[in-house]
Amino acid sequence: MIKVNALSKYYDVGSIRTQVFKSLSFCVNEGEFVSIVGPSGAGKTTLLNTIGLLERFQSGSLALAGHDVSKLSDTKLSAMRNRYLGFIFQDFNLLPELDVLSNVMLPLEIAGVKTQDAKDRALYQLQRMGLQGRVHHKPYLLSGGQQQRVAIARALVCEPKMILADEPTGNLNSQMAFEIMQLLQEINRQGTTILMVTHDENLSNLASRKISLSDGKIVEVQPQELASCG
Repeated sequence: MIKVNALSKYYDVGSIRTQVFKSLSFCVNEGEFVSIVGPSGAGKTTLLNTIGLLERFQSGSLALAGHDVSKLSDTKLSAMRNRYLGFIFQDFNLLPELDVLSNVMLPLEIAGVKTQDAKDRALYQLQRMGLQGRVHHKPYLLSGGQQQRVAIARALVCEPKMILADEPTGNLNSQMAFEIMQLLQEINRQGTTILMVTHDENLSNLASRKISLSDGKIVEVQPQELASCG
């Protein structure tokens, strides 16, 4: 599903170069639930954004679903994102002026899906999340856990092959965080590949494989025997 080979990323500000990560190599196979764990500043979110085709990298290679994305244009990268990826963010990123249903429908409407079709698909995902009674609520009327469920429904509505989750439990209390992790595990069991960034070691252990990152380098992969590309 994802193959990262000797991937490096840095930022230049004037004459100062900041290396975010260097020569990272790993794979995420179809159907896996992989967590990337590490302290703040380890490069986790930048790595996830790079894999999510939101940021460019300087050297190495990145393949998504068998496609080398290294030299694709911005237009083609956008098409790849829309076809293969769904995103979940720590801050939910819901539009406050839209109700729950409209927030979930939005990616489909942007993709040109007919309104009734988009509504039916959004309602299906909201029902999966247990939010069928909240479809006309604005986000501010929901708890943090409910808002994250809306965000997950939005991530799933285009039926992506993979979910990229950036600290999906970071703004939730421990009980809500555990419930969201259980939900992600269930989504993974139903066939969706998940790559999740977290700083929480306990939550990272609920994934099927864990990649530990420190100072932009991989320091450990557990379990090692699952780390090869399939």
